[in-house]
Amino acid sequence: MRRTARVRRRLWGGCLALFALLWLVGSAGSRPAGANDAPALDAFHRARILERAASLPRLRSLLVSVGGDRIEEHYFNGASARRSANLKSASKTIVAILVGIAIDHGYLEGVEQPIVDFFPAELADADPVKRSITIGDLLSMRSGLETTSNRNYGRWVQSRHWVRHALSRPLVDRPGGRMIYSTGSTHLLSAILTRATGMSTLEFGRRTLARPLGITLPAWTRDPQGVYLGGNEMALTPRAMLAVGNLFRRGGTSDGRQVISREWIRESTIPRTRSRFSRRQYGYGWWMRTLAGHSTYYAWGYGGQFIFVVPDLEAVIVATSSPNPGAGRGSHRRELDELIDCDLVPAIRRAVAEAG
Repeated sequence: MRRTARVRRRLWGGCLALFALLWLVGSAGSRPAGANDAPALDAFHRARILERAASLPRLRSLLVSVGGDRIEEHYFNGASARRSANLKSASKTIVAILVGIAIDHGYLEGVEQPIVDFFPAELADADPVKRSITIGDLLSMRSGLETTSNRNYGRWVQSRHWVRHALSRPLVDRPGGRMIYSTGSTHLLSAILTRATGMSTLEFGRRTLARPLGITLPAWTRDPQGVYLGGNEMALTPRAMLAVGNLFRRGGTSDGRQVISREWIRESTIPRTRSRFSRRQYGYGWWMRTLAGHSTYYAWGYGGQFIFVVPDLEAVIVATSSPNPGAGRGSHRRELDELIDCDLVPAIRRAVAEAG
């Protein structure tokens, strides 16, 4: 009798585990309506991916589109489709996109334009080398200025004038030299957008990017002079992030309208430098790497905020995570990276191949 009871308990436990897995596959985020003709992940690998994703306590969302069709959409740990995610440093990619749009519209001359054109008073007494810094140098994190990120971030955001503080940093390399990752560089781009367009970065972003894509761009942090923080604290819903990725995948068009030029997409996704920390390549606001053998460019924010564009699969992957510091942040990034690189992208590749 005892043995029979143990067998029954094991069978019941197995049924519960199977039910839980089936619920996860069916309820964690079913394939959206309208995606019936799109490539589909096979059931076995889809279940494995969702099981691994659900085991990550810091993960908040995981979305996939192929050819513009949203084929996977999942939310975890209290997140939802309507809740915006703090992009953290993926905000730098959005600012770089806005710079490209400003160039397309003629507000800016191009990436070779020196930033002294926009900061004549702030750079009036600067040496000629500092005055030679260009918009392209800021976009590619090669301004040569000492960083305002990491250990210097607190002092920068506590200063009375963020633009002046960033411009007053000493040159630690020549403009156009090595990569010096700095949120201050992207904040200078936000200030340039404000001065060149006569609009705040928020208003320019809403008019030229958010509205054409049909997404919402909420207000975010501003500096003491009212300039919207370039490079941090922007917020978008995961679906809006997916829309941004698909804008680039489609060559800059949305509903037949050219929102950003193909030329800018090409220029901004050319590797121009490399991080000495991650060894990843960087263009104009976009990082580059290989995922499961596929060339990929992506936006990357602290804690695990990502927009991956995989051109040869016509795929966009969005992942958002808790941006809060604390235990498990480093392991989360590694586990999420492994999930996307080793499981999700190969599954997308199989789905695309099977769809013909």
